[in-house]
Amino acid sequence: MDRRQMILRTAAAGALCLSVGMISSARADTWDMPVPYGQNNFHTVNHIQFAKDVEAATSGKIKIKVHSSGSLFKHPEIKNAVRSGQVPIGEFLLSRLSNENPIFQIDSIPFLASGYDDAKKLWDASRPKVNALLDKQGLMVLYAVPWPPQGLYAKREVKSSADLKGVKFRAYNAALERLAQLAGAVPTQIEVPDIPQAFSTGRVDAMITSPSTGANTKAWDYLTHFHHIQGWLPKNLVVVNKRAFRRLDEATRNAILDAANKAEKRGWKASMEETDAKIEMLNKNGVAIVQPGEQLQNDLKSIGKTMVEEWLEKAGKDGKEVLDAYNG
Repeated sequence: MDRRQMILRTAAAGALCLSVGMISSARADTWDMPVPYGQNNFHTVNHIQFAKDVEAATSGKIKIKVHSSGSLFKHPEIKNAVRSGQVPIGEFLLSRLSNENPIFQIDSIPFLASGYDDAKKLWDASRPKVNALLDKQGLMVLYAVPWPPQGLYAKREVKSSADLKGVKFRAYNAALERLAQLAGAVPTQIEVPDIPQAFSTGRVDAMITSPSTGANTKAWDYLTHFHHIQGWLPKNLVVVNKRAFRRLDEATRNAILDAANKAEKRGWKASMEETDAKIEMLNKNGVAIVQPGEQLQNDLKSIGKTMVEEWLEKAGKDGKEVLDAYNG
């Protein structure tokens, strides 16, 4: 075979491969899925399994590529990226939307829903309203998974809210600032990367955050006590662009919904396991794990009641309907 024949045969083979590739691409639809957290975060691990489930259930018709650590879109950009159709699917923290509507803040109201059972009940009560609000923006919720319950960290044991009076308290949003004020503490804005130094230099003496954040920032290096108050369980949502979803055939849509249902159940279980693992890590490294006493629980519930009433003033009729469903 001369050189010219070799070149022609190679070109023909390349054209055939390209043709096959185009046919395969026509049959398969790849969905980019931006998520804010790292590859090893339990939320991201769950999304990766969801993607595998979708690909298997649709026989490769839908392939979801998970882009972790905000590598495709940063956290504040993800919702609008899905809404505008830049990507068909994505994940974000529900309470990031609280400026749009108070309903989006409901799972971050302190001491309204403490523990996983109450958090699930609250999600069941609020999901119809959340769905309706997002539906108006062209979005549909596929599944929601909570973070571990928020706990109280301090340099000493806290037995009542009186122990927090005058204490410099880390606050990273308006709700925590208000909580600190109601407890008589002094709110101080501190971002996660700055937590260890803030405690070590005395800029802050207490905070409320998840066992995950405490373990990941090595809380044992800068404080002594973790109070398992289970203040609230903020959730992350995975949403899909409605137009992209509706373009799919019914069997494919049902396969995605089934995979989403499995992902929600798996995610809640993973969150519980994350809670236990990170509390154990805190304990093993010398942080005292404190179950809150009756006085502290009553004080915190009283603060929570005030914050619920303040939230209801903003949330109005929709907020009352959600709370009635939750308490009913």
